[in-house]
Amino acid sequence: MKKQNLRSMAAQAVEQVIEQGQSLSNVLPPLQQKVSDKDKALLQELCFGVLRTLSQLEWLINKLMSRPMTGKQRTVHYLIMVGFYQLLHTRIPPHAALAETVEGAVAIKRPQLKGLINGVLRQFQRQQEELLAEFAQSEARFLHPDWLLKRLKKAYPQQWQDIADANNQRPPMWLRVNRNHHTRDAWLALLEEAGMSGFTHDAYPDAVRLASPAPVHALPGFEDGWVTVQDASAQGCMTWLEPQNGEQILDLCAAPGGKTTHILEVAPQASVMAVDVDEQRLSRVYDNLKRLGMKAQVKQGDGRKPAEWCGETQFDRILLDAPCSATGVIRRHPDIKWLRRDRDINELAQLQSDILDAIWPHLKPGGTLVYATCSVLPEENSQQISAFLKRTPDAALRDTGTPECPGQQNLPGTEEGDGFFYAKLIKE
Repeated sequence: MKKQNLRSMAAQAVEQVIEQGQSLSNVLPPLQQKVSDKDKALLQELCFGVLRTLSQLEWLINKLMSRPMTGKQRTVHYLIMVGFYQLLHTRIPPHAALAETVEGAVAIKRPQLKGLINGVLRQFQRQQEELLAEFAQSEARFLHPDWLLKRLKKAYPQQWQDIADANNQRPPMWLRVNRNHHTRDAWLALLEEAGMSGFTHDAYPDAVRLASPAPVHALPGFEDGWVTVQDASAQGCMTWLEPQNGEQILDLCAAPGGKTTHILEVAPQASVMAVDVDEQRLSRVYDNLKRLGMKAQVKQGDGRKPAEWCGETQFDRILLDAPCSATGVIRRHPDIKWLRRDRDINELAQLQSDILDAIWPHLKPGGTLVYATCSVLPEENSQQISAFLKRTPDAALRDTGTPECPGQQNLPGTEEGDGFFYAKLIKE
């Protein structure tokens, strides 16, 4: 395998996210296929790290360069950021970080700019202490775009800073033990035999947090479906959905299938339909079902037009994991901070409202609908459910919040799950 310059690859990936609005989860995998296994992790660390700390790196560039790099030189702007990130946030020896980053200019066919890159990075090393002291006083220190900070401050006047801090951490690795194979404690014992350790969750009975993240192939029985990677908060959906054997259950907006398979672990004799609008992402639902040896009816369809994919069918239970801003999972997907725009929130709230109204007639009387998002913004969560309850006379809130403040909101926490919202609705 030809030796690639990881710094230039990371710079190009970040450029595609920031300048072209592409998702890192689409940009990174094809790049990782070009490098050795050993280098895959470093490439991921550089891309995720730069996007996590982008405000800081941008601030430093503005301090150290008299004018921004534009046009065809723009990749060099991101290459310098990759350099700063290594010097500030990794254990890579500074001389190696510098040499590899400068060499990155050759890989992107800008060898004439090696001197500039070297000069800026060395200047940063000389002024690092005073620059970081000044940065610590700036608004950019929260590493979030202004519009999002404004919304967090409004919604959580006491907690906004904790939420921003949690978003800037590396996420914990949560697993879901398949109760059809082992109890959680029995699987934990197997994990310890394999030389790893994990912690349980007070509220979610299948959840295990690894003491430190591990590759899936190292987990006992992963290939045999004994365990699945899934955040604790996402697992919380089952607490409210309470699927039962023999029921007809709809998982709407189901890709990549983590909740579909969790339904079938809790109620193996349920009849489950998994629907998502995105044809490509549905392939991951099939993959998850196959690994776990499960069957579900998988369909591509728009949640606003259920008649097109389920006719007149009515379901005992519906899990609607609604399309949302994903502001609760920023620590897993730091590109969300820079891909989302303030105007997206009202558009998403309208889409959620349209799906809720369209799918409600497909719930049987006495049935349960769990509305969930991985957002922390009230417009998509408590306000959304308040408005729905007001316009839907046969909908009642159960077990999750109060009519004045409907739903349960989880906030991201260092040793906890992601930011997540749930509302349990019963059709009267």
